[in-house]
Amino acid sequence: MTEPTPTATPVAIGFTRDPAGARELLARASGALLDDRRPLADEELAALAALPDDQVVPLAALAHQVRLAWRGPNVEVEGILSARTGGCPEDCHFCSQSSRFDSPVKATPFLDDAEVLAAARETAGLGASEFCIVLAVRGPDARTLARLTELVPMVRAETGLNVAVSAGILTDDDARRLAEAGVHRYNHNLETARSFFGSIVTTHRWEERAETCRLVREHQMELCSGVLLGMGETDAQRLELLSQLRDLQPDEVPINFLNPRPGTPLADRQPIDAWEAIRWIALFRLGLPGTILRYAGGREVTLRDLQAMGMTAGINALIIGNYLTTLGRSPDEDLRMLEDLRMPVGALSAVI
Repeated sequence: MTEPTPTATPVAIGFTRDPAGARELLARASGALLDDRRPLADEELAALAALPDDQVVPLAALAHQVRLAWRGPNVEVEGILSARTGGCPEDCHFCSQSSRFDSPVKATPFLDDAEVLAAARETAGLGASEFCIVLAVRGPDARTLARLTELVPMVRAETGLNVAVSAGILTDDDARRLAEAGVHRYNHNLETARSFFGSIVTTHRWEERAETCRLVREHQMELCSGVLLGMGETDAQRLELLSQLRDLQPDEVPINFLNPRPGTPLADRQPIDAWEAIRWIALFRLGLPGTILRYAGGREVTLRDLQAMGMTAGINALIIGNYLTTLGRSPDEDLRMLEDLRMPVGALSAVI
């Protein structure tokens, strides 16, 4: 959903330390998003990010109201499949699939068609509307692209699911061919702010990721571009990342939290605090009111028993089942959580 350019008078961050001032700040944000239907300016988001911990609950409550007002009550459920695991030549410091690190994850070939279709049928059986085929590659070579352009229409015809793909950096021709094959949504995460990216990845540039995101939109695929919080970035860099995502206008933003993987450079980093995670879920919702905001990797270790609270802090989609190289909780647990919260499962974008 395209959103108008936000404009506002800068707000002093120190203003939020006073309880009455914090309430007024939240009221102003509510008026902007719910009454005026305008996105918040970067300065307003920075002020909200500085709210003290005792304001996280009202911040989350506002984010939930915004989610309902801008996106409705439905929750989109997606399954993902690591169709080609490990052996990636890139050095993303959080990723156990990099061939540059001594991790337990070893390279495996592209799964055959029957394995991909079986996973897609299982995903459809859970009530999901989206199925994402994920490959651990820098970008698709000719053989990989040919497989994807054959698989995508096959999965759609077999299951009726929307099919998403995540296969790294794209050229203009790659994007055109994937769009022609019927890819509904392409995933290419920014991961972190431009100013912090070089501390996490050295084998490609942030600008290459942003350019792939622009190509996805130019070829009329939906853009899924996510974040990974907890890698050592500052609050200012998280706000920078949020601003950069707003510029790209993704249809979906998966929220990942670092789950430190053995053998990677970030293996010893501690996951962020659950309360901090709730704060940033809410802030990403307030900054991206019309976007699908999806629970993704690391939520189990970061939020633990507060996962349901995240669903009432702005989340309106989730990946169910396992992730690429880590285990999620069972689909039944997530579906029961949605039932308990009385959140209906449904598609959040048109079937192409």
